[in-house]
Amino acid sequence: HGRSDCRAVAARGAAPARPRTPSSAMRRDPSLWTDRRHRQGLEAEEAAGRWLAGRGWRIEAHRWTLGRNDLDLIARKADLVAFVEVKLRHSDRCGAGVEAIGRRKRAAIERVAWSWILRHGRGGDRYRFDVISMERADGLGRVEHLEDAWRPGWR
Repeated sequence: HGRSDCRAVAARGAAPARPRTPSSAMRRDPSLWTDRRHRQGLEAEEAAGRWLAGRGWRIEAHRWTLGRNDLDLIARKADLVAFVEVKLRHSDRCGAGVEAIGRRKRAAIERVAWSWILRHGRGGDRYRFDVISMERADGLGRVEHLEDAWRPGWR
C-alpha cells in the first residue's frame, strides 16, 4: 500500500500501444500522444507558465531539453532565474509534487539547467529550483509554488 500502489494504477491506466512513430515527432506533436497524463502534464505546464507570468515572471523557455531530459519551465524575474518542475496532483494520496522529484530526477534537472545557463545565462544571474504543484491541469484549482525547493551541489 502507498507509493507502489500509485505506480501500479498509473501502469494499468496506460493506453494500448500504437504503431511506432519516431520519438522526436511524438515529442513535438501532442496529438500523437496516447497517454492522457502526458497531455494533462503539458496543459499543467502551460497553466503554470500563465500563473507565473501573472505574478511578474517572464517565461524564458518551456520544455528546454538536453538529450532525453527536459526542464518544464525556465522563468525570469530581473536577475533571478527559476528552473521550474511542474507536478499535476489530483490529490495528495500519492504524495506531494515535490516528493515525486527524487535524487535522480533532481540531478537530471540540474544537468539540463546547466545547459541553459551555459547558453543563455547572464553575468550576475541568480538561480534556483522551484516546484509548482497543481491539482487541475487548467490551473483553476489549488496551485502551490515551492520556491528554492532544493539546492544543487554546484551552487
